[in-house]
Amino acid sequence: MALPKIDLPLFEVDLPSTGEKIKLRPYTVKEEKILLVGQESDDSDSELLATRQVVNNCLQDVDAGDLPLFDLEYLLLQLRSRSVDNKVSFSIKDPETEEPLQFDLDIEDVKIEQNENHSKEIKINDKYTLFLRYPSINDMIKLADLPADDPLTSYNIMVNCLDYIASDDEVENFKDYKDTEIEEFMEGLPNSVLNKITTFFETMPKLRHEIKYQNNKGEDKVFVIEGNRSFFI
Repeated sequence: MALPKIDLPLFEVDLPSTGEKIKLRPYTVKEEKILLVGQESDDSDSELLATRQVVNNCLQDVDAGDLPLFDLEYLLLQLRSRSVDNKVSFSIKDPETEEPLQFDLDIEDVKIEQNENHSKEIKINDKYTLFLRYPSINDMIKLADLPADDPLTSYNIMVNCLDYIASDDEVENFKDYKDTEIEEFMEGLPNSVLNKITTFFETMPKLRHEIKYQNNKGEDKVFVIEGNRSFFI
């Protein structure tokens, strides 16, 4: 007689990037082990791969690798809430006084921070508008071997996130063009457009939460946690 296979309930989550409702199942002991191995590696690449694998295992009819990174971080947080507990307890040291601090966090209070000046559309001139897409976890993994402080890394991320360019009577998708053609297009852009592309990345939605506290000097402080890695302290 075979051991029974446990059915897991599905739940719905709204994707922060689009508002689309998607279905997930809670993660299991198998996925918990994948996360632990990724976190214990203390390697950002391994953590990205583990996050993608776990979310992909739990998603229904969606490829986690194609999702924006902030969507993926948000989904993993929701999975943690449904699979383990929505309460997270952790300790840190105050950066000024070095006193130990204990915090309790309700995952349900954590939201994606939106910048009201953020836009995926960049007007090049009176005729053309450039449309960008958010970098996915697949993009980040592909570029992971490049140094983070190398200007070429930022440039490659920009190129990867070019979606399409449109006018009143035509739409051109960058995926239909060769790298050399895209390179020539980028080199012909005015600096003002490049600055707007940079602003797009600087103002992208992000997983962020603030915890206010007083240190032992009676000073008001704010502890900021950003990105999925910070929520699994």
